Amino acid sequence: MKVILLKDIKGTGKKDQVIEASDGFARNYLFPRKLAMEANAANLNSIETAKKAQDHRKEQEKLQAMEYAKQLSAKQVTVQVRAGEKGRLFGKVTNQEIADALKAQHGIQIDKRKISVDTIKELGDAEAEVRLYPEVSAKLRLKVVAKEG
Repeated sequence: MKVILLKDIKGTGKKDQVIEASDGFARNYLFPRKLAMEANAANLNSIETAKKAQDHRKEQEKLQAMEYAKQLSAKQVTVQVRAGEKGRLFGKVTNQEIADALKAQHGIQIDKRKISVDTIKELGDAEAEVRLYPEVSAKLRLKVVAKEG
């Protein structure tokens, strides 16, 4: 009997995969536990439609992330940190500081885990990378200045 798996089943197959299962396995195990449904034309069509809708949604999210990346690349964020006499920082610029400065200056809230920055130990210009979506990232220009007081 051909069935469409509704969930990943170890040793049997992955979700949305059409497999050949024995009648007893399908009727006594897969169907009662809602792990599979019969592979008829209507069910195959609904699975295909759902896949197309999901692909379209992912494509739209990626396009939106690319547009957002363009906007972020055009911005510069000023990060104020404590520094010594010769422009050396006490510590380093953290992802959290960058995220807070971005929110305060431009009203853009980004999770600190999506920001990656090389170690910045001196005042001046620097760059951080913001990962917005898989395969989509933006370069964010930073200006590191000494905190007054």
